[in-house]
Amino acid sequence: MTRRRELVRLPLWAAVLLAAGAGVVLDAAFPDRNWWMLAPVGVALMLIALLGRGPWTGLVVGLVAGLSFWAVHISWLTLYLGPVPWLALAGLEAIFFGVGMALIAVVLQWGPRVWPSALGRLGMVPVVVAGLWTAREAWSAVWPYGGFAWGRVAISQSESPFNSLVVWVGMSGLTFVVVWLSALVVQLLREEHLAALTRAGVAIGAVALLLVLPAWPTIQSGTTRLAAVQGASDAGLFAHNAPGQILNDHASATLPLVGDKVDFVVWPENASDIDPTRSAEAAKIVNYISTAMDAPLITGTITERDGLFYNTSLLWKAGQGAVQWYDKVHPVPFAEYMPDRAFWRPFAPQLIDLISRDYQIGTRSNVFDINGIRAGIAICFDIADDQLVHEMVERKAEIILAQTNNADFGHTDESVQQLAIARLRAIEAGRTVVNISTVGSSAIIAPDGSTIASLPTWVPGSMVETVPLSTTVTPAMAAGRGIEWLLSGLGLAGAALCVWGAVAAGAVKRKASRG
Repeated sequence: MTRRRELVRLPLWAAVLLAAGAGVVLDAAFPDRNWWMLAPVGVALMLIALLGRGPWTGLVVGLVAGLSFWAVHISWLTLYLGPVPWLALAGLEAIFFGVGMALIAVVLQWGPRVWPSALGRLGMVPVVVAGLWTAREAWSAVWPYGGFAWGRVAISQSESPFNSLVVWVGMSGLTFVVVWLSALVVQLLREEHLAALTRAGVAIGAVALLLVLPAWPTIQSGTTRLAAVQGASDAGLFAHNAPGQILNDHASATLPLVGDKVDFVVWPENASDIDPTRSAEAAKIVNYISTAMDAPLITGTITERDGLFYNTSLLWKAGQGAVQWYDKVHPVPFAEYMPDRAFWRPFAPQLIDLISRDYQIGTRSNVFDINGIRAGIAICFDIADDQLVHEMVERKAEIILAQTNNADFGHTDESVQQLAIARLRAIEAGRTVVNISTVGSSAIIAPDGSTIASLPTWVPGSMVETVPLSTTVTPAMAAGRGIEWLLSGLGLAGAALCVWGAVAAGAVKRKASRG
């Protein structure tokens, strides 16, 4: 009977140290460093730290790995808000991470016994591990309070050779692929009966198979010429601006474009710091811009209706005013609204009180009809929400306008992390994405993920480009969330089999000891 090689089980202290380092390695795969090839390395190191561990020590290792990754990955939260929100969010995500890793530890230990053949071990264990990782990301992306769809392994691949896979399998599917590759390599290292050359061949073959998968052809349905304007306004929470300053900054950055024929002009989230639907002076300014440019203006502002506040994008036409509007569907908890305020306030009253008004959850369509051009509208965090992007495509959006305000995060990694999400969305949906920020990172991304135009951060400027429109329905958009459910289901079902195997083996052992 052939023996299967088992990597050395690290002492707990060594596993914890390895997990802590792996979290930092995984973060380095994301922008700003963008060393995308480190993503499978970081994941593989975490899996090695789990080898030979049970669920409880696996939980400990997972918590350390998760906290290490998240503490570095979202360190931009500390710029103005200090350590409390940063530690709270990193800690919550680390708990999710730890639970997921505890289940993966069970699969790594018991999977080779549940699927004892070499084909079973190499075929099933990596699939189940990747499925569990995908399920954990999917869960934390929607819960609690709408979730936090940030830090997904897929995002690290926005500029890698694997980014075209997202058009086939979506964001969750791309995460699955990267983690599956990592788990496959770790499992290959455990197989002593396979020659080193064979193991290397399997790993290289798996990578090559993924790289030769062709890109999905995006069929162009037309073009549009647009202007996207970055006012370089410090529109942050603690900025001290005279009322109307941000609006004036964006108007000033747009005026040099007068005479350049465009189909529409798009400004960022919060570009009009005075609501033009309630202020005659603000309405006069945006109406002047729309008139001078002879084009509709899409601008972000804060609206109030029936005593309720909304983070809103307006479609403004000269002489007509706001003809359509979209209210942000995914306002950020603990930033744009305070869930369960009475419960959370005793923990950090000064921080909680900073959020003086709660933005409501929007219910309107996220697609504008701009003189026959159908544009999907995403306000800031909306671009990270899978469901909202699927809804745009279902509503026949031909282009995506991602309006955002990154001023609260200074020159940190937050804005380039968000741009990475926008780049993957362009490929996944087969649409041009205009990522326009008050301060950057602003760029126009083509459906193949290439950059059509970009602006330096914290500098006023504009991008005037003719870009493709498309009504293509990519495989990822056609499948919708079904891919995520399928892959997560595979992971959870496989984990259940491994848990059952562990419990059954324990029962047999206890019975034998009593006998």
